Amino acid sequence: MQFAKRLEKIPPYLFAAISRKREELLAQGIDLINLGVGDPDLPTLTPVLQAMHAALDDPQTHNYPPYQGLKEYRHATVRWMERRFGVVGLDPQTEVISSIGSKEAIHNTALAFVEPGDLTLVPDPGYPVYRTSTLFAGGEPYPLPLKPENRFLPDLSLVPEAVARKAKLLWINYPNNPTGAVASLEDLAEMVAFCREYDILLCHDHAYSEIAFEGYQPPSVLQVTGAKETAIEFHSLSKTYNMTGWRIGFVVGNAIGIQGLTQVKSNVDSGVFKAIQQAAITAYSTLESDRQPILSIYQKRRDILVEGLKSMGWLIEPPKATLYVWVPVPSGYSSTEFVTLLLEKCGIVVAPGSGYGGAGEGFIRMAITISEARIQQAIERMKDAGILYT
Repeated sequence: MQFAKRLEKIPPYLFAAISRKREELLAQGIDLINLGVGDPDLPTLTPVLQAMHAALDDPQTHNYPPYQGLKEYRHATVRWMERRFGVVGLDPQTEVISSIGSKEAIHNTALAFVEPGDLTLVPDPGYPVYRTSTLFAGGEPYPLPLKPENRFLPDLSLVPEAVARKAKLLWINYPNNPTGAVASLEDLAEMVAFCREYDILLCHDHAYSEIAFEGYQPPSVLQVTGAKETAIEFHSLSKTYNMTGWRIGFVVGNAIGIQGLTQVKSNVDSGVFKAIQQAAITAYSTLESDRQPILSIYQKRRDILVEGLKSMGWLIEPPKATLYVWVPVPSGYSSTEFVTLLLEKCGIVVAPGSGYGGAGEGFIRMAITISEARIQQAIERMKDAGILYT
């Protein structure tokens, strides 16, 4: 019995490897502080839970859902896009589809549009699924280095003409995982113009659109004039409403993009459980004030982590958005070596920047999805171990 050869190109999933190592050490009785995975530790909002309980008792939710999602769910996402971003005129029938979170939709988009030999433009560092989904589809990922001197934005002027003409997809993600970088509406407009010029489907993974601080509100790519001619946007309730385990989101935008994704999904999954969609409708109707206490908690955690790192010599600014702090490693260490040092000397789990692409080397990603006390404890452990940024 042999694996398909395509698996030879697919590395082990980054977070799965971190989880296995974490479980091994926990089994040894070691107290680990896990800053490695961005899985919110705060509970789902109470109104959402109440809506889910009610939906579970309704027999009408127990059968197969429509592949594109419930009609009322798709209409709720359209209203949310209009209220949150001012994006009007979306057609809930042809320009919206429900998704099982973002991950499966990202993968299925590659299956819908990428053929063997095609190129996709992927951020480096970036969410690993952009690359692996391309490989599963038989395509080749073309890395776009995200560098500090360019605010971790892709420099599309450096993409060779031949590459641009062969590319089928451009993946972007702002607010960005893992760097925490943000993009302005002007930045997004440049990416839209590039994709329109070369007939590329622009795929904006907007999973962190609502995890932002101090009044900052990340824009939607669909706010750019003409974006709907070339762009689709991926949204997830996972981080926004502390619903990672619920697995629900939506994709919205270009009708051809939605049509291709629908065709793949209707053949490989049976949609999202109706009760979860009903609960998600309630989530979309909550006010920003309902979520503000959650953001305040994350902001305080961010500040504790950043100030603690500064006290050990790091010169970093607090990110405007996301659940992550992108931290350069001290001189003399690779990202993997520094991750190992933190694990073995401090019992702290973090993600190596190299796990997000070659351009991520020299950084680690630290998540703020644990309590303030545990973040402070992590800082104290680093200080006790004599770890400094040099």
